[in-house]
Amino acid sequence: MRDHRWLDSIWRRMGSELSVLFLLFSAMGLAATAQIRQPVPPADAVRLVLDAQVAAWNKGDLEKFMAGYWHSPELSFFSGNDKHRGWKETLSRYRQRYQAEGKEMGKLSFTDLEIESPSPDMAWVRGRFKLVMSKETLTGLFTLIFKKLPEGWRIVHDHTSG
Repeated sequence: MRDHRWLDSIWRRMGSELSVLFLLFSAMGLAATAQIRQPVPPADAVRLVLDAQVAAWNKGDLEKFMAGYWHSPELSFFSGNDKHRGWKETLSRYRQRYQAEGKEMGKLSFTDLEIESPSPDMAWVRGRFKLVMSKETLTGLFTLIFKKLPEGWRIVHDHTSG
């Protein structure tokens, strides 16, 4: 009977080399998948925030609407002749104007959107809002400045005129 230990040794070495090849091909597959998953372009990410805001507003959910804004005392909101600073003050303004006794939120829409992104972490939006309520319809123009923050794209400045 012949000694087949040399054959066992070859199979063991091939097994470890095959394991290395398997890991290498797996890593290549993951890298290819990562290349396919491109990050969302800024304009698309900003549009998603705006769409979520409109949906939240139209459901009467002011807190979800405000999720599109930077939750910071540095947030700025200019409307008409008024300047507001901070997320809490902006929320308070919205509550007073649209959720106080006898007030209504109505149905919001955005049109004529122009989204520009001069860098991967900044964008601005120009557009028109329309707010249809039971007794009146408000319309006007806005300019929003967005920044990509750790929590996602957020409005850091809102200038609305109507």
